[in-house]
Amino acid sequence: MSFKMTDKVTWVGKIDWELRTFHGDEYSTHRGSSYNSYLIRDKKTVLIDTVWEPFAEEYVEKLKKEIDLNEIDYIIAQHSEIDHSGALPLLMKEIPNTPIYCTSNGAKILKGHFHEDWNFVEVKTGDTLDIGKSTLTFVEARMLHWPDSMMTYMSGENILFSNDAFGQHYASDLMYNDLVDQGELYQEAVKYYANILTPFSVLVTNKIKEVLGFNLPLNMIATSHGIIWRDNPAQIVEKYLEWADAYQENQITIVYDTMWNGTKRMAEAISEGIKSVNKDVTVKLYNAANSDKNDVITELFKSKAILFGSSTVNKSIMHATAGILEMIKGIGFKNKKSAAFGSYGWSGESVAVIEQKLKDAKLEILQEGIKELWNPDAEAISRCIEFGKSFAEKL
Repeated sequence: MSFKMTDKVTWVGKIDWELRTFHGDEYSTHRGSSYNSYLIRDKKTVLIDTVWEPFAEEYVEKLKKEIDLNEIDYIIAQHSEIDHSGALPLLMKEIPNTPIYCTSNGAKILKGHFHEDWNFVEVKTGDTLDIGKSTLTFVEARMLHWPDSMMTYMSGENILFSNDAFGQHYASDLMYNDLVDQGELYQEAVKYYANILTPFSVLVTNKIKEVLGFNLPLNMIATSHGIIWRDNPAQIVEKYLEWADAYQENQITIVYDTMWNGTKRMAEAISEGIKSVNKDVTVKLYNAANSDKNDVITELFKSKAILFGSSTVNKSIMHATAGILEMIKGIGFKNKKSAAFGSYGWSGESVAVIEQKLKDAKLEILQEGIKELWNPDAEAISRCIEFGKSFAEKL
């Protein structure tokens, strides 16, 4: 499959309908994904990025049907991660001397991945490549989300090839933002931001402001994954600025793990207490052990406050809750309130362990945690309801 985006630009990527996990098993892709590669034909012919290695042979064969590979004058490697560069080794066997334009970090990482000393041309922000009637301008986007990342702007067509920024893991043969289901699109876009780009929010804001400062006309944002923004492409830029600014909605998320449902009953009682104080707030509960971790992270990203609970196991907490707490430490959420709770049988360390992990994640603990012995009785449930009320009143 290929399709013409404009007279000069053709999408030559791969839709991966079957993909269900990404970055190993670190990111869930319920709706698949795509690896977007773009072929530009002007006086010079340019290929922007390739696809993931499992599809390399298919990609090169289809590319040969689209164009004589020897007609490709330049390759632009915006990002050296394997899902973008995986077909390069096979492609470069066909056209070994073709210049590869990338950042200095991109050259280092591509060499580290593939141990090949190809014809690298290192570029930095503001460098240009004249390809005929159009000019390509390179914009470094370091740590969005790798040290080598960059974007490419094509004048005339007014397309920003944005690399991972503004993308989604979302398979669709409709390919454009105005054609797909808007709820699905934004669900995948915010999940992508929450899980992948949140740690770099300050850099996101600064880079967007830098690019906007160029005052470039913008007809499309051509991402590396998912759909292409052609209908009001600025809408996703505006969303990124919003998401990067310590984003929160009127939502409280409760995450817990439980052995014999004691901690689950506490979570439900705390939720009841919160709702009795604020009926308009959205409260969502997730059992960390049977919920998708990336979906949970997305809900935590949207929340103004979060509560974590766990039974005490071996003087510590259950591994599913611990795993998500470790994830949010790395992600670096800002401006979110928190608290801890849990049930126990004899030692009861879980609340203190959770509170320490919340502190390690630099989250403000709004009130001292609550723990209840064994299966909470009516009085314990009442205390949990009051705990929820108190938490809501302090927000």
